[in-house]
Amino acid sequence: MNDTQELAPETLAIRAGIERSQFGEHSEALYLTSSFVFDNAAQAAARFSGDDDGNVYSRFSNPTVATLQTRLAALEGGQACIATASGMAAILSLAMATLKAGDHIVASYGLFGSTRQLFANQLSKFGIDTRFVPTTDLAAYRAAVQPNTRLFFIETPSNPLTEIVDLAAVAAIAHDAGALLAVDNCFCTPVLQRPLEFGADVVVHSATKYLDGQGRVLGGAIVGPKAVTEEVFKFLRNAGPSISPFNAWVIVKGLETLKIRMEAQSANALALARWLEDQPAISRVFYPGLPSHPQHELAMRQQKSGAAVVSFEVKGGREAAWRVIDATRMISITGNLGDTKTTITHPATTTHGRITPEARAAAGITEGLLRVAVGLESVADVRADLARGLGS
Repeated sequence: MNDTQELAPETLAIRAGIERSQFGEHSEALYLTSSFVFDNAAQAAARFSGDDDGNVYSRFSNPTVATLQTRLAALEGGQACIATASGMAAILSLAMATLKAGDHIVASYGLFGSTRQLFANQLSKFGIDTRFVPTTDLAAYRAAVQPNTRLFFIETPSNPLTEIVDLAAVAAIAHDAGALLAVDNCFCTPVLQRPLEFGADVVVHSATKYLDGQGRVLGGAIVGPKAVTEEVFKFLRNAGPSISPFNAWVIVKGLETLKIRMEAQSANALALARWLEDQPAISRVFYPGLPSHPQHELAMRQQKSGAAVVSFEVKGGREAAWRVIDATRMISITGNLGDTKTTITHPATTTHGRITPEARAAAGITEGLLRVAVGLESVADVRADLARGLGS
């Protein structure tokens, strides 16, 4: 089914990209094979040269992976998609495909810890420099531009403080500089936010999170114009940060329930955030769906809801924050998010523990900060689990 323009997002999440085999299977087929057999030598040569679009080797061509790519591109409204082994593999692949030694990146402080490490410590070894700027400061984005700036990279909402970046404004700054704007859309997914509609050039996903939705497999993706994805494909074909067909199949099946999960988990998160604001042991709650959030109005223009991640500062620093974590009996203590199970983590010592104290301070990540990714359990049960450690 290739004509998807008239279909709603929830339909695309179930139907886009289906290519049935001669057996007429109803559920998407899982092609667990390393390579593909050719009819003759001429066909093999044509496949390897690219003159024939058929499959060659599952490092870079597999029907199950193609289904995931087609479906996610349709959901994001992009021309094409390349799936990768993880979200970090997607970011690395984008950088290696679009940048060269001597190029410059402008990135927000509000990034996942591993993303910041990749830009600051790994890409710098290859002569690619990164300037980090305050996440919501448009003047800082403009001031950071250099003649060699080629990529802007942001998360919105940011991890873990849920800061909101004005997508249209930063897209204009990036394009004035002749650079691409890439947006990590992990927290919202295309159900709640489609960055390409606000001027972004590329969307990046950790499909490990909400796209799978049940904490089962790793995966990543880059969605954007064919001019970009074709370069990413070249890197993936040669370097091999590829998603396995099995993981792609699991994520394809996860997409079928993406809309109902995101809407339900966002509703749970809003209810939890409202309750957290009333707890005397908490000094501040970070959630875009609350009117108290500094970018609440912007979030509601760009997003369909506040999404499902709530962060909050506990009075008393690390000791008090750890006490809340250790008092939980149901919530999963893990650094992952996007699961149907609610998770909790202490960013300063887990997801952002490897960046410098100065970088954490610049990103606003304090010792008392906790991040809760709200799942599909009863909100009353989640509240009760947190209440023990909060003394409520």
